[in-house]
Amino acid sequence: MSEDENGEVGDDWAAAMDEQGGDSSGDDWAAAMEEQGETEAGGDADWGSAMEEQETAEAMQFQELEGGMLGSDIDDDINLDVILDVPVTISMEIGRTQINIRNLLQLNQGSVVELDRLAGEPMDVLVNGTLVAHGEVVVVNDKFGIRLTDVISPAERVKQLT
Repeated sequence: MSEDENGEVGDDWAAAMDEQGGDSSGDDWAAAMEEQGETEAGGDADWGSAMEEQETAEAMQFQELEGGMLGSDIDDDINLDVILDVPVTISMEIGRTQINIRNLLQLNQGSVVELDRLAGEPMDVLVNGTLVAHGEVVVVNDKFGIRLTDVISPAERVKQLT
């Protein structure tokens, strides 16, 4: 385009803008920028007041807990009847081992898998997957059972969780 054509195009553009009521787009941009400036200035004021509140806030005070750790001082008046009928799963673990998938796929009837426990060593008694005791296997009326030889204290159970 030549300068004359640019000038004519520019004049045509100016004329079209005048027909629409002048250069309103410039006014719109100016109004939007002014509004944004006011919003940001108000935001800074809100931020400042929030920081002042935080500086003057007092530390939260908590009431001291009564009783000992892990329920050592359990009151006799606590009603345990509400949980007495909740079912739990008790299981016994003979031992564990880790093998790779290749060896796992080669297992068949008659295969022997070595475990990490020695014969005669007490087995783990688990309640819902948590170790609560050790014991030995007994047979009563043709059914397996377990004789508890050592019960894990509540403090030791919590220690194992951490």
